[in-house]
Amino acid sequence: MNYFKIFSFFLFISSVLGFAQQPATSAETIKAALEQKRQMTENSLVKNVPFKNIGPTIMSGRVVDVDVNPERPSEFYVGYASGGVWHTTNNGTTFEPILDSSDTQNVGDIAVHWSTRTIYVGTGENNASRSSYAGIGILKSTDNGKSWGNLGLMDAHHFAPILIHPENPDVVVVGATGHLYSENDERGIYKTTDGGKTWKQTLFVDNMSGIIDLQQNPNNYNVMFATSWTKDRKAWNFTGNGSNSAIYKSTDAGETWTKVSTASSGFPTGEGVGRIGVAVFDDNTVYAIHDSQFRRPDDKKKSDSRGLTKDDFKSMSNAEFLALDDKKLNTFLKTNGFQEKYRAENVKQMVRSGNVKPIDLAKYLEDANSMLFDTPVVGAEVYKSTDGGKTWKKTHDDYLDGIYFSYGYYFGHIHVSPADANHIYIYGVPILKSKDGGKTFKSISAENVHADHHALWINPKNPNHLVNGNDGGVNITYDDGENWIKNNSPSVGQFYAINVDNEKPYNVYGGLQDNGVWKGANNAREDKGWHQRGQYPWKSIMGGDGMQIQIDSRNSNTVYTGYQFGNYFRLNLETGDQKYIQPKHTLGENPYRFNWQTPILLSPHNQDILYLGGNKLMRSMNQGDDWEAISDDLTNGGKKGNVAYGTLATISESPFKFGLIYTGSDDGLVHVTKDAGGSWTNISAGFPKDLWVSRVVASQHKKERVYVTLNGYRWDDFKVYAYMSDNYGQTWKDISGNIPASPVNVITEDSENENILYLGTDNGAYVSFNQGESWEVFSNGVPNVAVHDIVLQPEAKDLLLGTHGRSIYKANVAPLQMMDSKMNSEAVTLFKINPIRYSSRWGSSWSKWLDAYEPETTIQFFSNSKEEKVIKILSEKGAELNRMTVSVDKGFNYIDYNLELSKKGRKALLKENTSIDVNEASNGKYYLPKGTYSIDIEGVKTDLVIK
Repeated sequence: MNYFKIFSFFLFISSVLGFAQQPATSAETIKAALEQKRQMTENSLVKNVPFKNIGPTIMSGRVVDVDVNPERPSEFYVGYASGGVWHTTNNGTTFEPILDSSDTQNVGDIAVHWSTRTIYVGTGENNASRSSYAGIGILKSTDNGKSWGNLGLMDAHHFAPILIHPENPDVVVVGATGHLYSENDERGIYKTTDGGKTWKQTLFVDNMSGIIDLQQNPNNYNVMFATSWTKDRKAWNFTGNGSNSAIYKSTDAGETWTKVSTASSGFPTGEGVGRIGVAVFDDNTVYAIHDSQFRRPDDKKKSDSRGLTKDDFKSMSNAEFLALDDKKLNTFLKTNGFQEKYRAENVKQMVRSGNVKPIDLAKYLEDANSMLFDTPVVGAEVYKSTDGGKTWKKTHDDYLDGIYFSYGYYFGHIHVSPADANHIYIYGVPILKSKDGGKTFKSISAENVHADHHALWINPKNPNHLVNGNDGGVNITYDDGENWIKNNSPSVGQFYAINVDNEKPYNVYGGLQDNGVWKGANNAREDKGWHQRGQYPWKSIMGGDGMQIQIDSRNSNTVYTGYQFGNYFRLNLETGDQKYIQPKHTLGENPYRFNWQTPILLSPHNQDILYLGGNKLMRSMNQGDDWEAISDDLTNGGKKGNVAYGTLATISESPFKFGLIYTGSDDGLVHVTKDAGGSWTNISAGFPKDLWVSRVVASQHKKERVYVTLNGYRWDDFKVYAYMSDNYGQTWKDISGNIPASPVNVITEDSENENILYLGTDNGAYVSFNQGESWEVFSNGVPNVAVHDIVLQPEAKDLLLGTHGRSIYKANVAPLQMMDSKMNSEAVTLFKINPIRYSSRWGSSWSKWLDAYEPETTIQFFSNSKEEKVIKILSEKGAELNRMTVSVDKGFNYIDYNLELSKKGRKALLKENTSIDVNEASNGKYYLPKGTYSIDIEGVKTDLVIK
């Protein structure tokens, strides 16, 4: 009996009945999923498919922690939010990844006991951003990352700093932040005295308040300070403050804790207390940085502005509006970007007719992004205690504007120099230092230092030596921030979306978290040679948080892309021209809502037609110059909150019919129109409610077919939701198959074989050869990393994975596209080898000091058994020229062959053809001359042509 199919059937029935939103996925389920993936990796038919990382590297990705060897600071570890842990022994000149053998690349904190080389990693980023992925507990390694043991605390999801006892690596205290989107009890402070075999929870605040920072006296492990943070993140709202955000102190190495930020202490208390970071100089001197969410005092003084402001219209009556001077009103309308049709005379007529009210002018200018930045809170503030936390006093008189902006939840660290109690560092968007205990600050940002800072190490033996981690990688300074070195060799880009063009060689485009949009040739050399050439092979074409990219198939210089919240542009890459093309609602309408990752799509039927999704679907017939809404609201209408929600997240148009369009929203709705927006049908009634529609894909093989994936990440629901319909979405089939639990980001069809699907989750990429009945996991070269996008370049037959943490991977999938029932029934299937151009350079080099150039081709075949097999290289007449005995896996196999003849094979070839000679190369080897040969595996042959 196929229990899996029975389970899938019941799961499908449950979804059809529309059961309520599922609870957060349990740690037991995650643990089982990780084990399931390990077994799948071992047995996968595609485990040998070789993926190559093609970069880019120069823009790096978000650093969350650095841990430096105090005795030899040229050696350190760097933790990336979703890109693993990397190790350098040459001051950041090169790095090696050491977390790749683990079950995750998501990092919150790293701690190293240098004398014993014991490494602890708290998995799960200790931030609360849109891409702060949950971890899988605490990991430990004693062999520099060759192997990792999971020490538990898997339900904590996100981790604050880890404090290791300086004399005993088995004694560890760690802060657990807890779930990001739901309540849970595995948060607070935990301590182990047996190296992580057992843990004791020594501080629990409540099920919504975790520990966001944990620091010790550098000279007294017994004295620790921790900060709790009350937060409530939902897809539509984020509240990063509460009465249980506080500072705690321990004097017994984390065994017991006392709240020290009391009402009488001088430190803020109450609902407005936000994220807090601490820095400890000694038993007495402690600093704290606070993201205060208390409102600033209302400034009663009237603005001295001579012109109108947005807020003026919020309380203006119709009569007051109609009495406004036309010139003054037109100045406001023009300077605030109102469309040409909205000028004083026209707008006044709209008010007279009752179609528009004065407040609508303010609403016209307010979108999710602008309203987010209009929050009038106190923001960053620094406090100091000189009595071990009993009392606190703010160090500065003025507001510390321009540090956190509205993203205080994204930052929250403060550092004090081990050499001077008055030397402190704080950071948010910029990084600043103070030499007078926080009274005044100076920026130490620089032109080669990325914004948004998350980590800092201060050399205790040379306090002018700093190692900084930010959204753009690692920077090092030796003069206290006057000058910085940039150290960005790891390929750790956090891609949201990727795409390709049809040039030769084809180019790859990608939008990155906080690092803009980049373009580069797929075969660009990702090495240090660009230092010599003077130009990095990838080029930045847009700033901000890079988003989706569409390339005009007629002229790849015409590119549509942009940054967060629907700020899109039409670019001419040849001339450098840019045109802003975000659609604007009609005056009197509610503003459009745009997702953080607003979807765009060029119509496959006409490359002048561009679609863009707000809460309605917009269409432009002229490359974004003009727009019209071709739908009503295709969401559930949004929710009250400070995050744009109730927005479209994905769009797809069928290549079979213009106007057969599908949309998916961030609140769980999928719609279809068959008449270019004339009418719309909701086809999502059978899906689990409220989940983010991460993809809707109209099939390129069958007109009626459509695929949908849902993502429960924003509910801490990590189940796999993937569906297929063969009747325009009237009914759905669950195709999640045997994929281990992990939120799904993308699904795409193979361009040639309709049975093949590719799917990306927050923990890896999969392929199905039977339309989703079962799945195989990719693993060769690809660590357990979030895959946000998958694109197939049809002519090259290359599959590209856009990961959120390890940049872009590429593999040729031509052999996979040939999978059929015949391949499954035969012992061996050999795939075609492309002709190879002969070179007299084989086996030699231009300098005796360089390695000889070694030719290579890859013998690709599918085997239906796991065993040893003999590969023979045969002449055109059948003489054996070489042979290799190789271990073969069941599935796709890739064997590298250097085109070498054996000495015996050379004799056979010369005997067969007396008109040629094969000379020994400089490296002592013989190579095949020009000719036609055969690769033979158990009687199955394919040609090998050297021309």
